[in-house]
Amino acid sequence: MGDACCGGGAASGTAPPAGTTGAPPPVPPAVPTGRLDDAAVGERLARADDLLGRVEGVAGPTTEAAVAAVQTLAEIYGEALARVLDLAGEELRARMGADELLAHLMVLHELHPEPVEARVAAAVERVRPGVQEHGGDVELVGIDGTVATVRLQAKGCGTSAATLEDAVREAVLGVAPELTEVRRAPAGGGSDQAFVPLDTLTVARPPSVTAGERT
Repeated sequence: MGDACCGGGAASGTAPPAGTTGAPPPVPPAVPTGRLDDAAVGERLARADDLLGRVEGVAGPTTEAAVAAVQTLAEIYGEALARVLDLAGEELRARMGADELLAHLMVLHELHPEPVEARVAAAVERVRPGVQEHGGDVELVGIDGTVATVRLQAKGCGTSAATLEDAVREAVLGVAPELTEVRRAPAGGGSDQAFVPLDTLTVARPPSVTAGERT
């Protein structure tokens, strides 16, 4: 089974370099005492994904009923989220979109107020100053289906370049989990190069459980 139906985990690894150009993005509110932070949410999503995978691995009517129950709950939660967004003003929608978990859920239920192109472009601009500090540069070339292509100039040893690639990849997939791949546009002719194999991106991809899709 793919990522848990409740929204998919956050991209793992070191956070992309700080910095932004233009107006800063909305800042998510601090996590109140006793609530789950992003790391704790990611751990529970991974746990839920593992448990659901085990359930699906056991054939039989009980398994079918359990999966159907999860799918039904996901549909109900998706509708509840849609109603919240209907009642929310523009400022609240922006704050919700800046929250990693809520953003993943909105993408899962096809409710995110910003198109994927806008989210990815903003993410690339946020990580760009950090890349420039290391003597490189990055810009979004475009999005084709579920693949984003960026033009990345990186100086230094292979390890340094790989670190920048990881930062860009995580920045992009963190705001657009519906994407499956980030490709680096070639400096000259030739084919684009994927930053990483597809099977390493599952943590940032939206859940494969169709239960969460709104009809």
